[in-house]
Amino acid sequence: MSTKLPEPYSREWLRLPVFYVDEVADALGERVARWWDDPFDPRDATIVLVDGTALVWDEESGWRHGRFVSGERGARTELAEVRHLGDGVLPMPERVVALIEEPVYGGAWRPAYRSYRDLYDGFDEALARFAGVTA
Repeated sequence: MSTKLPEPYSREWLRLPVFYVDEVADALGERVARWWDDPFDPRDATIVLVDGTALVWDEESGWRHGRFVSGERGARTELAEVRHLGDGVLPMPERVVALIEEPVYGGAWRPAYRSYRDLYDGFDEALARFAGVTA
């Protein structure tokens, strides 16, 4: 990654979430079976856990957690019994872990923190910090 914020829809821009999701996967440790990212509209990623559940992140509504039904790179992940974690679109990785460990967490409604169409709203700058990129 360079030290300059990448242009929207460039290869580097599409990969910005990878650094954030990798940190969340690292914070989850041995609970992670596998994970992948999907490029855009919205950019999203899935972390499948060894217990048969999964976390899905997207740039509009943040994290949700539920029983993994299906999904793979290039296909949207389907979850059952979904709970949205809340706490914003980019909660710190340790906070994501804490949220799923709470006995009662999140909610069934999908928050809408932003739109993937909001290209210059400051989100990419916040996301880029996980990649060591500065604007």
